[in-house]
Amino acid sequence: MALIIGGSCAAMAGLLIGLPSLRLRGDYLALVTLGFGEIIRVIFQNVDALGGALGLIGMPAYTTFAWTYGCVALTIFVVGCLVNSTYGCGFRATHDDEIAAEAVGLNTVRYKIVAFVTGAFFAGIAGGLFAHFKLAIDPRGFDFSRSIEIVVMVILGGMGNTVGVILAAVLLTILPEVLRPVAEYRMVIYSLLLIVLMLSRPKGLFNFRFGKTSS
Repeated sequence: MALIIGGSCAAMAGLLIGLPSLRLRGDYLALVTLGFGEIIRVIFQNVDALGGALGLIGMPAYTTFAWTYGCVALTIFVVGCLVNSTYGCGFRATHDDEIAAEAVGLNTVRYKIVAFVTGAFFAGIAGGLFAHFKLAIDPRGFDFSRSIEIVVMVILGGMGNTVGVILAAVLLTILPEVLRPVAEYRMVIYSLLLIVLMLSRPKGLFNFRFGKTSS
């Protein structure tokens, strides 16, 4: 029940920020969403009912392997069904060429809002799992650097490529730990590797497609 409530609250927040901001495109949209995240973080740090800067503590340890990977599998299944459905053609058209999609009569803003709210709902569920795994949660765990980290996962995995993004998330989670023996140079090496990967694979490190391709 807590996961559903958390996902619903996140979806509502996604709708509130999505309605005015998703009419923007490109860099402007990224700036608005990142700025909104910082605003929420600062507000929560000053709300005593939410624990203030110390956050919420004393949460029960409900998150298990089964809960985590069960929610991951459910998320992948729902997103896959949505994207590959008839309605999902609008998502793909908006992603591939927004101007062309609008030219044939698609309401691209509506499709972007639906995608935004759906993503926010599953992010809220992930936040609930994270809280019951860490047993304490505070706004400092969701700062600007965490937002950039998630964006990097999407870029390296290849936007629109669900499998690629999953593999990129696994890689970027393991990589800092692999570099732990060289702790003093870890962030430098990590940053350089990301730059090289983005330059050498601008469409995504795992930007591959399964099945037949048309010529």
